[in-house]
Amino acid sequence: MKPAPLIVGAGPAGIRAAATLVRAGLRPVVVDEAPAPGGQIYRQPLVPDGRSPEARYGSEAGKAQRLHAEFAGLLNRIDYRPETLVWNLGQGAADLMHAEKTTRLAYDGLLLAAGATDRILPFPGWTTSGVFTLGGAQIALKAQGVSIGERVVFAGSGPLLYLVAWQYLTAGVRVAGVLECAPFSAKFNLVQGFFHEPRTVLLGLRYAAALRMAGVPMRFGASDLAVAGETRVTGIGWQEGRRKYHLACDAIGFALGLKPETQLADLAGCAFAFSPRDCAHLPTRDGAGRSSVAGTYIAGDGAGIMGADAAERAGERAALALIEDRALPFDAARAILLEKQLATMSRFRDAMAKAFPFPEDWSIADETLICRCEEIAAGEARAAIRQFGSTEINRLKAVSRLGMGRCQGRVCGAGIAEILAEESGQSLAAVGRLRGQAPVKPVPLTLLDTLPEAAE
Repeated sequence: MKPAPLIVGAGPAGIRAAATLVRAGLRPVVVDEAPAPGGQIYRQPLVPDGRSPEARYGSEAGKAQRLHAEFAGLLNRIDYRPETLVWNLGQGAADLMHAEKTTRLAYDGLLLAAGATDRILPFPGWTTSGVFTLGGAQIALKAQGVSIGERVVFAGSGPLLYLVAWQYLTAGVRVAGVLECAPFSAKFNLVQGFFHEPRTVLLGLRYAAALRMAGVPMRFGASDLAVAGETRVTGIGWQEGRRKYHLACDAIGFALGLKPETQLADLAGCAFAFSPRDCAHLPTRDGAGRSSVAGTYIAGDGAGIMGADAAERAGERAALALIEDRALPFDAARAILLEKQLATMSRFRDAMAKAFPFPEDWSIADETLICRCEEIAAGEARAAIRQFGSTEINRLKAVSRLGMGRCQGRVCGAGIAEILAEESGQSLAAVGRLRGQAPVKPVPLTLLDTLPEAAE
């Protein structure tokens, strides 16, 4: 059988890309880790729980239903493989794991729509039972219909902070507080964002207003977060200027925005460059989504955080690039329009980065665990940097095992980079990035038993 285009991810970018390729007469393979399409933002429940789309997705219910229905209409014209992990790829083939068995799939054209994950910086007690990422808290509510606690504090920065807090509030959960790490003055940058995407800004203000009207304490400029409770969260402390505060709670949702999932782009051999806006090294691409590797395209938050609406357009534009590169008929006018829309959305993202800035002075105490997998504290990381004179993050990994565990640095990488930059007197750009390694996510050892069965 002739290899087909491979799309990794069935979120907004992947769904739109698949629909575009199908219209061009192609039959792509769509691989996704989730059991149902939609991505994180339009995640579907594992089992019917009686909630309406409006209750689950709020103002975005119409978009969620449209994408779900569109993908359902594609099922007989694509090769859809849910609950499947791409754990390795390169040289025109991807290794897939499904039901603890692996197969090798040859592809002709690769479109990565891998999405994003929460950006975490460690703080005292962040590994305590009851502390979740914002994305994890959202998954629990959307996919399983459960709350992470009965009295929840949401902390960190980024638009997702207010969205998840509002979703928990409307689900009937007691939101004990929202702690924004950015100063309130940064929110004046929303005025600039309003001119580019007024609906999005108004929705965010609506969420904040609903929280305020419900009596939820909302604080800004929160620093030096610290979890109270030895085996289970009992509260959270923080500092504003020189004053210290405390809130009682039994669960915490935390993240400092999102960071792109780039491991597969790395394995594909794509070139990377540092993005000050995303505070991360990202795969380079042109305005159409073409990477530095011929036949490999990148779309959605996996190439830079832009949100669900931009992901849809980027997925379609990348698919049009794939079609064009095959010398097939494509809608050039549509491609130009999509690039213009994405440029506007990028300017909006610039404003959001200023309104929800990544903290530049995050303090990580020596005794704070930084790498959970290898159980390495920040002080040990600093000692390794000084002992070996480390200035590059992969060299530090080699001498200390930082980022060498199950998460492959997906959770701890941002904190490691911050400590290395501080200790070596370099910028985040200069210390580099943790290189992607196969398997990109943990796989069972029993997978080795199925390797001889690998086939196209």
